Amino acid sequence: MDDTGPEQPSRAGALGRLDAATQAVLDELAQDDVVARIWRHDTTVWHGDAPDPGEIANRLGWLTAPGNMRAAVEELESLAANLREEGMRHAVLLGMGGSSLCPEVLRASFEGSSGSPELIVLDSTAPDWVQAVEAAIDPVKTVFIVSSKSGTTTEVMSFYSYFRGVVERAVGGAAGRHFIAVTDPGSHLGDVAREQGFRAIFRADPNVGGRYSAFTHFGLVPAAIMGLDLGTLLGRAERAAVASGAGVGAEANRGGRLGAQLGGNYREGRDKLTFITSPGVASFGLWAEQLLAESTGKDGRGILPIAGEPFASPEQYGDDRVFAYLRLEGDDNEAADAHADALTAAGRVVLRRPLEDIYDLGAEFYRWEFATAVVGATIGIHPFNQPNVQESKDATNRVLAGYARTGELPAAREGSLTELLAATEADDYVAIMAYIHETEAVAQALDGLRRAILEKHGFATTLGYGPRFLHSTGQLHKGGKPNGAFLQLVQPPGADMPIPTAGYGFATLVAAQARGDMEALEGRGRPAARIDLGTDPATAIEELTEEV
Repeated sequence: MDDTGPEQPSRAGALGRLDAATQAVLDELAQDDVVARIWRHDTTVWHGDAPDPGEIANRLGWLTAPGNMRAAVEELESLAANLREEGMRHAVLLGMGGSSLCPEVLRASFEGSSGSPELIVLDSTAPDWVQAVEAAIDPVKTVFIVSSKSGTTTEVMSFYSYFRGVVERAVGGAAGRHFIAVTDPGSHLGDVAREQGFRAIFRADPNVGGRYSAFTHFGLVPAAIMGLDLGTLLGRAERAAVASGAGVGAEANRGGRLGAQLGGNYREGRDKLTFITSPGVASFGLWAEQLLAESTGKDGRGILPIAGEPFASPEQYGDDRVFAYLRLEGDDNEAADAHADALTAAGRVVLRRPLEDIYDLGAEFYRWEFATAVVGATIGIHPFNQPNVQESKDATNRVLAGYARTGELPAAREGSLTELLAATEADDYVAIMAYIHETEAVAQALDGLRRAILEKHGFATTLGYGPRFLHSTGQLHKGGKPNGAFLQLVQPPGADMPIPTAGYGFATLVAAQARGDMEALEGRGRPAARIDLGTDPATAIEELTEEV
């Protein structure tokens, strides 16, 4: 369905069901004045009996963020101009979760302006990944964006500790000029940045949660450094905010209507949202994945976002699916168009959204943020917290504490993919959690594994690289519906890379995070299997595919 225009008669079968489900939610939104109450920061929209309504009230700054950030554009463009003049070739964003996923979408979707630094996003503690970033840059010509809302994120501060040493060895006392901090006011990172002479410190709006922070300094500092047109990006978001405004009726309200579509389908059992995208915006699902999974996946409920899944024929999907197609005009859309049309012809629900050009991503970021807030009200959850994310962090800290005492990590039990799949039921999903370095060969092998699981068993699959997904779908894994089966893929580390401020290196950290996450899943009674891929992960994944 193209929600900017009339429905197409040839697709009335699917749209009839969608309209009935959506209309019921739209009627409720209108009756309860939900959209206007969201704009009034009325916390009773979500959990009227919330124990701490202030936690919600202090997370609604995203509503007006695009307009508020207009005042920062001149400063950000001046920073970008200075970096170009100094001949900086790379900007490496050191982030995790909400501080890294929007920049990753921008990096993958936009072409930076001529002469601007190339953006690299580092959000994995896998030693090979860290090493690959170091090998790709000249530290003399690189600026690092240290991005953490809390200012204490373990992964981010570990990245900073390591690369601070790299830069100091290259430039000596001028190292501070190669670092920029993006954080909340009063954070530990802000203190570190001031004491260690960072080039710039940007203090973001503390009333915006990480996954809603696309239009704060977390998204716009890297966008500016890439040379993007901030005015246009913000302008598209502002238009989306107006179209989702308090005075716009429920049926015409862009964000509210999308939220009603998602909520209506959820009520009808379609709780798995599968993204179809044009190639030029393929990374959008990575950002939306965190937004939806971490916001809705709690209290035994939640919408499971599925991004990057290989296409299959309509009959291979379960009835628990709804599809969202973001179509970029002028892109190579032949395969995606054919897939979306086949799904629609088969009676599947396909939500279609045309993008006139790449800057329409600005509107989509905002529209999906608003829709997610509406979904929270529709299915009865608090969309701004992440109560179960801490479980994996606590388990990881216990593993690291044990390592500090003994010098060893706890033994890990190997599992079986065959046994895991045999215990999985029809409406379950399989989460592939890859604590390995993403390479082209690995990505292709994982695509093959996902296709085989879908075609052979009919199970939806998600794919997350660890520890990135711990700050994203990890919340839904523990707090959402208990219908997931979890496949953890690891590989033995090569030479470790010491973290100067810790008593361990990145190989130990990523291994502890994998063990901690497995402990958290097992503590929740989730079926999980760990498989060590050995020194050739791509080949090992292909062998798993043959097993399927």
